Amino acid sequence: MADVLTPEQRWLNMSRIRGRDTKPELCIRRGLHARGLRFRLHPKELPGKPDLVFPRYRTAVFVHGCFWHGHGCHLSKMPATRPEFWRKKIARNVARDQKTIAALNESGWRVLVIWECALRGPGRPSEEEIMDAAVRFIQWDERAFCELMVRSQMAGAGPEQEALAVPADPLP
Repeated sequence: MADVLTPEQRWLNMSRIRGRDTKPELCIRRGLHARGLRFRLHPKELPGKPDLVFPRYRTAVFVHGCFWHGHGCHLSKMPATRPEFWRKKIARNVARDQKTIAALNESGWRVLVIWECALRGPGRPSEEEIMDAAVRFIQWDERAFCELMVRSQMAGAGPEQEALAVPADPLP
């Protein structure tokens, strides 16, 4: 299928896609800050430059866009234009994400990935539930890795990457 935009229009659209200060990231930052957590933004000294870092808890948080990081949910629909290019690009992003998480875990950091679909779209938990789950992982959970996503995506999570949409048991 041919692109409906001219190359100049497509370039302009793509040039406006940001990697920092996205709406989902700002939502998470506001919510965690309101709950009393203080963090650093995009530290260059850590692998992958996490979106948020909580040095006190040795926790790094990534807020991933479902399309760009190949989540496979309803928000990550493959474009009809140049699908092979996009498959390769997203596969590289996924591989880089896995290497980044492994490098952070090896250096003693715990990693929380919050997927865009947890914050928008059908079936998402409330913002309060997401913030409570994030605070719970950051402050009390001892796992090395956790993901927050839409409940319907939880079935595909493996034991080493346990999905967490809403915590089932109360905080200790």
